[in-house]
Amino acid sequence: MLEANRKAPDFTLTDKDGRQVSLSDFLGKKVVLYFYPKDNTPGCTRQACAFAAAYEQFKARDVVVIGISKDSTASHQKFAQKYNLPFILLSDPELQAIQAYDVWQEKKLYGKVSMGVVRTTYIIDEQGNIEKVMPKVKPDTNAAEILDYLAKK
Repeated sequence: MLEANRKAPDFTLTDKDGRQVSLSDFLGKKVVLYFYPKDNTPGCTRQACAFAAAYEQFKARDVVVIGISKDSTASHQKFAQKYNLPFILLSDPELQAIQAYDVWQEKKLYGKVSMGVVRTTYIIDEQGNIEKVMPKVKPDTNAAEILDYLAKK
């Protein structure tokens, strides 16, 4: 896990519409960067829908929300359409950002060990520095916890 108070690694990935998006595109804005395992799985769907439900509150604070998984752009496009997701979804099949942010880790499920994305959220400040790290977040409460944190700033 990366720590707060360090420069956030820049990256350029493709969004659900085939556009190239870089973290540095958002300098001057606060960014909520959340990494999740897989489109259309129960936890990831609940997390994405919670961000969608809170999206207007993030927009009102001029906060950009970006979700990243290793799913394809086509998968992201279907996921976003199915659940009306208004925020940026980036495809990282080569694990460029996933590894740079140290969220590709060993996971255990039903006694089986495999590598995968650990659900993690980073809040990045207007200067491109990691302001807060939220490891192993809960899908249902992640968006609300971020809004609470931002309200106290």
